[in-house]
Amino acid sequence: MRYFFHIAYVGANYNGWQKNGKTNSVQKVVEECLKQILKSEISVNGCGRTDAKVNASQFFFHLDVDLVLDDVFFFRLNKLLPSDISVFDVIKMDGLPHARFDAVERRYDYFVHTYKDPFLNPFSSLYLGLAIDIEKLKSATSLLLYYNDYRPFCTAPDKNEHTICHISEARWLINKEENRLRFQISSNRFLRKMIRIIVGQLLKVGEGKLAVGEFENYLIKLETPKTLSPAHPQGLYLSKVTYPYLDLKPKTSFFNLNFEEGYWKEI
Repeated sequence: MRYFFHIAYVGANYNGWQKNGKTNSVQKVVEECLKQILKSEISVNGCGRTDAKVNASQFFFHLDVDLVLDDVFFFRLNKLLPSDISVFDVIKMDGLPHARFDAVERRYDYFVHTYKDPFLNPFSSLYLGLAIDIEKLKSATSLLLYYNDYRPFCTAPDKNEHTICHISEARWLINKEENRLRFQISSNRFLRKMIRIIVGQLLKVGEGKLAVGEFENYLIKLETPKTLSPAHPQGLYLSKVTYPYLDLKPKTSFFNLNFEEGYWKEI
């Protein structure tokens, strides 16, 4: 039987989702906990590969097992997992759907704060005193919807079969005090460090360090910037994964970091 696991995790203590040698990864911890409960070697397949220290408020992996996974299993797994990894749902699936290859859209959120706040630092990227030209930021961001080859904005592009990504959403939000920013981007796929590189370049545009035309020129000529300057990892979250047969709302209410309605508004 194939099960989909709906989980979330804080990435600060992990070298990304995927197992890689002896380094600590979310996948490694999950498989070790499952092994303890199921008393057998376990291998799971995740819906993607988040980078080191990147978070996920929604993530899926699938597991094949010849057992009925009940409420007792669910309780034991959550109890055994560390506090920075949570399981929200264990879903029995028909057939053999794939957590990674069947995903049709992924959305990421990236958070920026411009003032020192010790309670935000683990979950948002600090750009102290950041001064942004909103119109330039919006102009550059809107260009992302008109291009689909993101070779300039990834590391090691030649390691990919191709660098085509179909972005369906790209927008910035700002809080009421205008001292925090939130970037949202959705696509059918993403390349390694692509979002952090895009955020880094967009912030340069907003600061006046990079012209909107220069930003677009990278996408036209497919030339990699001399300095990529990816944004810090702790501000990035995989926030939504959608399948043709499964479209769940994220369970965590973290994203507002403020429960007041209307805290975020689009710019």
